[in-house]
Amino acid sequence: MPNAYIDSSILDKALHFAIDAHANTERRGKGFPYIVHPFEAVEIVASITNDQELLAAAALHDTVEDTAVTIDQIQTEFGERIARIVMAESDNKLGLPKDSSWRERKLAALNKLKKAPYDVKVVAMGDKLSNMRAIGRDYEKMGDKLWERFHAPNGKADHQWRYRELIKALSDLEGTNAYREFCYWVDKTFGSL
Repeated sequence: MPNAYIDSSILDKALHFAIDAHANTERRGKGFPYIVHPFEAVEIVASITNDQELLAAAALHDTVEDTAVTIDQIQTEFGERIARIVMAESDNKLGLPKDSSWRERKLAALNKLKKAPYDVKVVAMGDKLSNMRAIGRDYEKMGDKLWERFHAPNGKADHQWRYRELIKALSDLEGTNAYREFCYWVDKTFGSL
């Protein structure tokens, strides 16, 4: 029986765009291309929805924050909805002073995410679960030395606070396998409450 047709043209375009935007960059401390992370985020989002615009936004979620791509480019290439979601995922536009502390930036991002629409939370889950999988696996290998890789001043304690707050911020997704897996990795890495 042939596969059903699905119009994946917006996702295909987003994947190619993201590959070009993240070309020749490494995932921090991983030794593999950065693009692996957006691809994993797409896979996670696909476990929640088949909405091609959300899948495309997952592919593009770090382009504005981590590359020379602008939000205007995203809007021109992919439309308003995808641009809005990518912008919501960017920590660059939180309206905070440049000298804000790590915790102030993360708290502003958490508050923004708590108020975000469902579609933004779906894409955020792709990003955050991908990150938490990587942190969990690396913590198993490296132990507390892992926290030196990040900019949080209080290491593991700061990350534990942030990821426990992300569980609350993303609770609209609690009926999904992705949410359950996210909670699993948070508990496995930081201990059950």
